[in-house]
Amino acid sequence: MFKIITDSTTDLPEAYLKEHNVGCLPISYILDGITYGRDRQLDWKRFYAFMREEGKMPTTSQINPAEAKEQLEAYIRDCPEREILYLAFSSGLSGTCNNIRMAAQELMEERPDVKIMVVDSLGASLGEGLFVHKAVRMRDAGKSMEETANWLTDHVLNFTHVFTVDDLFHLYRGGRVSKTAAVLGTMISIKPKLHVDDEGHLILIGKVRGRKKSLSTLVDYMGEKMGSWVEENRDDYVFISHGDALEDAEYVRDLIQERFGFRNFLINHIGPTIGAHSGPGTIALFFMGESR
Repeated sequence: MFKIITDSTTDLPEAYLKEHNVGCLPISYILDGITYGRDRQLDWKRFYAFMREEGKMPTTSQINPAEAKEQLEAYIRDCPEREILYLAFSSGLSGTCNNIRMAAQELMEERPDVKIMVVDSLGASLGEGLFVHKAVRMRDAGKSMEETANWLTDHVLNFTHVFTVDDLFHLYRGGRVSKTAAVLGTMISIKPKLHVDDEGHLILIGKVRGRKKSLSTLVDYMGEKMGSWVEENRDDYVFISHGDALEDAEYVRDLIQERFGFRNFLINHIGPTIGAHSGPGTIALFFMGESR
C-alpha cells in the first residue's frame, strides 16, 4: 500500500490524517515576527484572535526544495513500499508544488528503489482536503498508486470550490479587489463570492449584499454545478471550512441537507496558512461538480 502525503493547506483535521495514515508537510507563516510551522505551532483560535482583535497581519512562505527533500526522506524511511503519492497545494497559489516535484525528482535519482508521484490538486483548504479524501478511498479500496494518480489527474477540474469572506480588506491585501472596492463594499455590507478556477487561481465571480445571502449563494452555486455528480456527493462527503465561524458553516450544512438531502459532512476550521489570506469569517464549500 502506497503512502499518501500532502501539505498543511489541506486543512484536514489531525484526527483524520492519523486515522487514514496521511503524511503532512507544514507550510510556515510569520505572525508578529515569529515563524510558525514545522517546529512551532500556534492555536488556531489564537491565530484568528490576533487578526480580529489586534489587527496582526500574517504572511506566508512556501516549502523550499531542500526542506521538501529532507521531509520526504523522513517519510521514505518509514515507508517499506517506497511508493509515495504527494498531493500538492495549488500551483496557481504557491510554488510549493513545483518545489516538491524538484525534491522528488532528486530523491528518485539518488534512490532508484523509490517512486514518488506528485499531483497538483489545483485546490486549497478542504478542496485540497477533498482531493486527499478521494485518494484515501481509492488506496483503501486496493487501487494502485498509478490508478489513483491517474483518476485524480483526470478529474481534478471536478473538485469544485466556492467561498465567501467576511472582510474585503483581506482580499485587498491579496490583490483580489481594489482598496476603493474594499472600503465601499464594507460600508454597504457587500460580500464577495469567489472560486478556484481551472488554473488553480482565486477568482472573484460575484458579489451579494449581506452575510446570510452570501452563505445561501454558496449553496445555490452547488446546485448549479453538481450535475451528474449529485449522487456521488450524496453518498460521500461534502466538505466545509471556516475562518473561526462554525455557526455559519453549520448554517450552510443545514441548507445543503434541506435542499439536497445530503447526510455526510466534514467541517473544519481554515488553518493559518490559508487563513492568513482569507481572514476571519471565511466560509468555503467543496464538492464534486461537472465543472468548477
